[in-house]
Amino acid sequence: MEFEGLPGADLVRKGLADLARGEVTEESLLVSIGSPRLRLLGVKVAGELSDAEGLLYRLLAESNSDAAHGRFNALVRLLVSFERALARAA
Repeated sequence: MEFEGLPGADLVRKGLADLARGEVTEESLLVSIGSPRLRLLGVKVAGELSDAEGLLYRLLAESNSDAAHGRFNALVRLLVSFERALARAA
């Protein structure tokens, strides 16, 4: 599936690859959060990580606890922008 030019495409592409390898990364957790909608949009998502939202927040807090909330929200907004753009492109 072609994501070129969509907001957050690089994050989603990396997240899909990381998730397929079973890696727990910011990107794989983000894709796991969005997996239900991504699948509805025709994206092949290999698996899901349970409690992805909680894991993502904790991962962000480990690197910078003061910015975790804002960074989490920014990543989720970017995911939603990607999903909306993908839906429009379909």
